[in-house]
Amino acid sequence: MTPREIIRRTIRFENPERLAMCLREPYTNDMHYAGLVRSVDYRPSKGIDEWGAVWNNIGVCNLGEVKDFPLKDWTDFDKLKIPDPSEEWRWEGFEDKVNASGDKYTIVMGISLYERIHFIRGLENTWMDIYDDRENLEKLLDILKDISLYMIERYGRYNVDGFIFTDDWGLQNSLMISPDHWREIWKPRYAELFKACHDNGIDTIMHSCGYIVDILEDLIEIGLDVIQMDQQENMGLDLLGERFRGRITFFNPVDIQQTMAHGTSDEIRAYCHEMFSKLGGTEGGFIAKFYGDPKGAGHTEEALEAMFSEFEKISRTYF
Repeated sequence: MTPREIIRRTIRFENPERLAMCLREPYTNDMHYAGLVRSVDYRPSKGIDEWGAVWNNIGVCNLGEVKDFPLKDWTDFDKLKIPDPSEEWRWEGFEDKVNASGDKYTIVMGISLYERIHFIRGLENTWMDIYDDRENLEKLLDILKDISLYMIERYGRYNVDGFIFTDDWGLQNSLMISPDHWREIWKPRYAELFKACHDNGIDTIMHSCGYIVDILEDLIEIGLDVIQMDQQENMGLDLLGERFRGRITFFNPVDIQQTMAHGTSDEIRAYCHEMFSKLGGTEGGFIAKFYGDPKGAGHTEEALEAMFSEFEKISRTYF
C-alpha cells in the first residue's frame, strides 16, 4: 500500500497493512501538506496579519499570539479588512505542491471558524458577543464560513485528500463556551463545511486541543472523519476509547503536556501502546503524529526518539 492508501484505509477502518504515521524524518511520514503562497488565515510570529491583527511572540515557541485586535467595536465592522481567498497570486504553484506529494496523503487548510473570530474581536469580546451581539457574531462567522466554502470547492479541483480545520475549543477540563451555544452557533456551520468537503471527495480533519469530549459526539454526527488531539490525558484514554473508538480516527502524538513533557522514555513508550490499543487497532482508527514545536512544548530529543521508535515498533509488531 502507498502512504496515501495507508492513511485512507486507516480513516475508513479498512485494515491498513501497517500503522499510519506522520513523524519527523527519517522516520515514517505518510502525509504531505500543500499550502498556498499565503493563506487568508496566516498567523505571523510577529507583525500585522491581513485582517489587521497585531501579533507578538515571547520567543520560546513557533506561534505568536494576538496582542491588539482589529475589531474592538462592532461599529467599525464595515472597516474590517477581509482578505480575498480567490486572488490568483495565493494559488500560484499550488498544483505543483500537490503533485510534489507523490504517493503521500495530501492535506490542505482553510480558515478557522472560532480562532480567527477571537483574533479579530478578542477572546473575551467573542464570549460576550454570544450573549450581547449574536447577530454581528454570526455575520462575521458566515464570512469565514464562506471563505472556507470557496477554498474547499477550489481544492476539489486538485487531487487533495484531507482538509484540516484548526480550532482549539477546550480549556483543561471543559469547553471554552457552553456546549449548547456551540451547537446553536458553530455546529450547523461546521456541518455545512464537512458536507462540502465530502461532496468534493475530501476527508475532514479537525485539530482541537483541550477538553472537547462534550462536542466530540456532535462532530462525529455531522461528519468529522479525524480528530487531531495533542492532549488526551485531560480527558483520559479510557473515556475516549470507550465512547469513540471505531467511530472516528484519532490523529495524536503522545500527550504533549504530560507524558511527553515529563515522562520517562519507558513511560512514553508505554503510552504509545496504550493509545494504539485504546483508540485504534489493526483495523484502523489511529494515526501516530509528531508535534511540530517540540522545543516550545519542552520535549527533549530523548523523548522524541522514544516516541518515534516505539510507533515504528508498534507497526512492525501488530501488523
